[in-house]
Amino acid sequence: MKNKKRWLFTSILISIIMLLSGCNSMVVLNPKGPVAKTQSDTIIFSILMMAFVLLVVYILFVVMLTKYRASKTSDDYEPPHMEGNKWLELIWTVIPIIIVTILSIVTVRSTNAVEKVPAGYETQKPLVIYAASSNWKWHFSYPEENIETVNYVNIPTNRPVEFRLYSYGPITSFWVPQLGGQKYAMSDMVTKLNLVAEHEGSFMGKNSNFSGKGFAQMEFEVLAQTPAEYSKWVKDVKDTAPKLTEEEFNKLLKTDIVGRKSFSSTHLGFAPAPMDMSEHGKSGDSKTESTDSSKEPMDHSDMSNMDHSNMDMKDMNDSSSMESGH
Repeated sequence: MKNKKRWLFTSILISIIMLLSGCNSMVVLNPKGPVAKTQSDTIIFSILMMAFVLLVVYILFVVMLTKYRASKTSDDYEPPHMEGNKWLELIWTVIPIIIVTILSIVTVRSTNAVEKVPAGYETQKPLVIYAASSNWKWHFSYPEENIETVNYVNIPTNRPVEFRLYSYGPITSFWVPQLGGQKYAMSDMVTKLNLVAEHEGSFMGKNSNFSGKGFAQMEFEVLAQTPAEYSKWVKDVKDTAPKLTEEEFNKLLKTDIVGRKSFSSTHLGFAPAPMDMSEHGKSGDSKTESTDSSKEPMDHSDMSNMDHSNMDMKDMNDSSSMESGH
């Protein structure tokens, strides 16, 4: 009996130690921005609510085992006939509905909140950064600064950053756990992710979607700096880094794994991002909007067909007007 108790105590102690040893890597619950804070609060709320449900179930389970346990009775014992209780049946039907409703409301609200620019930053102009993945690296283009980096990205603190994501290969997932949740990057469209870093520091970013043999190497650093330090870094890149040529960019795309790189120009001029679905149908003359899609000029034959079609419609309308006049 003592050996059993000792084995049980040892097992519990080992489990607790293993659980606590992983707390340092739980960066999702260590937010450094409002988006990550919203998601962290939602996760913690869901965990506590489910833990409460489990606690109630386990307590009732123990009570039932204790109160209604089998006792030493004669072989011919027959338990008394019991009818169902409509109130109990109503309670254990309504409670799950309430739990699911609460979790659904919290989830929908938090999801809508993280899709927008965080509260308090709506009036600020966001820093637009195009984040493109390729096998197996990340390219970060700053159209506002006209610089580009590979496998690392610097951002200013307390300013909204709008990442525009797409891929030059398979679907990947852009994820900076301490700043916000993941979002997919695809080859034929641009998706947007709004983040804000409210604390200085170095944060790990990664591809959270398995995309091939180099998946484990698709990590990058997000360095949150003060606005002054960020401006100084931008100036240093412009002054010291080489320009990114189309030949160099194509070479980077073909190379599987590379280290950190910096360039004093971007690839958006000769290799613009694919169509931004959220901007489809809108017009704009800003520099950043012009890089959202690569539009092909309309063929002259299409123009002539449109002209002939318009002339035919005009003739039909004229003839119908003449007939109605008669």
